[in-house]
Amino acid sequence: MLDSFDIMLFAFVLPHVMADLHLSKASGGLLGSFTLIAAAIGGILFGLAADRFGRIRALIASVCIYAVFTAACGLAVGFLSLAIFRILLGFGVGGEWATGSALVCESWPQQHRDKALALMQSAFAVGYGLAALVAFVVLHFFTWRAVFFVGLAPALLSFWIANHVPESESWKTLSTQPQATRASFIDLFRPPLLGRTSALTLMNACCMFAWWGFNLWVPSYFSLSIARGGIGFSPRTMTAIIIVNQVGMWLGYVSFGYLATAFGRRRVYVTFLVSAALLTFLFAATRSPWILLVLGPCLAFTATGYFSGFAAVSAETYPTRIRATGQGFTYNLGRLASAVAPFAAGSLADRHGFPAAFHLQAAAFLVAAAFWLFLPNTNSTS
Repeated sequence: MLDSFDIMLFAFVLPHVMADLHLSKASGGLLGSFTLIAAAIGGILFGLAADRFGRIRALIASVCIYAVFTAACGLAVGFLSLAIFRILLGFGVGGEWATGSALVCESWPQQHRDKALALMQSAFAVGYGLAALVAFVVLHFFTWRAVFFVGLAPALLSFWIANHVPESESWKTLSTQPQATRASFIDLFRPPLLGRTSALTLMNACCMFAWWGFNLWVPSYFSLSIARGGIGFSPRTMTAIIIVNQVGMWLGYVSFGYLATAFGRRRVYVTFLVSAALLTFLFAATRSPWILLVLGPCLAFTATGYFSGFAAVSAETYPTRIRATGQGFTYNLGRLASAVAPFAAGSLADRHGFPAAFHLQAAAFLVAAAFWLFLPNTNSTS
């Protein structure tokens, strides 16, 4: 929740940042791309650290890093300083998912793993909605800089983690064995893992490309004037639609685990992706706030719920000693490849308008669905 809260604050203040620092849409998208590149590198490095030093230590470090540098974004005086802070923030954000998902996977029995990971992933929607609410309230009284200062709050979570969250028993058992904590990248590229590592990485790259290229620009699309290519919603209307969308997102995350258990992970995952592509095309074709209030939650349901399945698939692909490394690599290398999405979408929006940018994201959802052909079934009902 706090991971998404900190990183999505940027999306809600982006129009204000662009106006104050005199940035184009392409430059704003480039800042988002820098964050994703750093998150990819951070996720891979923290995955290695979690396998070597423990899930809890890596988790605490990642939370502190992204909280501190989110607040630092409020001190930026230009594109360069903001880019540096967004890069440093990204290192922490990338590490949080890799360490947290491994910890959850190793704390729940296999028959409940889909549901546990879905619950964990669903908190992203809560953080997204919270970011919208906080940005709306803070911007009413202060400038965009104050919004980033609120992002320091997650650092307090690290104290609670240190005192109340137990280390993974699976990792503790392995850590007592000689060389047990030494994760190796080479194992990820040896049969039978090579094909799975490649397919997981490419599938996630397309999913992340679609998600970030779409969601980073939706608040700007809603709030920018018609003359600037947006819809021109008031802050109140935009915030209401975004929060309602997060209800759909939360339901998508949570329900994926139950649907995958009942109907099979492959079938549900592909259905979500194809539905997301179709709904994204429809989203780009309407400007009515009432239609968007209905369409938005449906799109959020399908276009994000599948992330709950990725953690389970990648967890069951890799053994304990390299689980965090494998999850961190496939998730975050995919994130690295998708880092061009905010810039590409912003550039397309500059030249051809936001609908053209959203059509690109819809196509990425369809390509992601195709990569499931190269992945094995990982639950009994698939």
